[in-house]
Amino acid sequence: MRKILVAYDGSLLSRKAIEEAKRQAKKTAKSEVHIVSTVKDTGPTTNAPIARGFQTELMEKFEPQMERIREEFEKEGIPISTDILFGRPNENPGKKICMYAREHEIELIIAGSRGLGKVKNILLGSVSSNIVHHAECPVLIMK
Repeated sequence: MRKILVAYDGSLLSRKAIEEAKRQAKKTAKSEVHIVSTVKDTGPTTNAPIARGFQTELMEKFEPQMERIREEFEKEGIPISTDILFGRPNENPGKKICMYAREHEIELIIAGSRGLGKVKNILLGSVSSNIVHHAECPVLIMK
């Protein structure tokens, strides 16, 4: 089975990555797509209950989007798995995505060239750049 991972952050380019994953999955009879969002814990790290509250809030932001994406893939008969990963405040989300890819034996990672970050004029965003440099499988960058 060919396993494809999409790094999803809600941006237009990550949406393009999802559409590309559908096309890629349809090319091979046995494909599985993993849609992964990575959120950073931005709450206070010294107070565990408050930090968990921030994590829950971030997770709730992505759950409805992930459910819609799951329904899209299921309508087209494409096996899908969705996951929300939590990163440390100073950790690049690309690191978590690459770790997930290794653990799940992903064969292709698809990501947007830049996401929802504040710096829009960089040719390749920090997350996609991190994925390109650290992934152990091919990476397709959408622009």
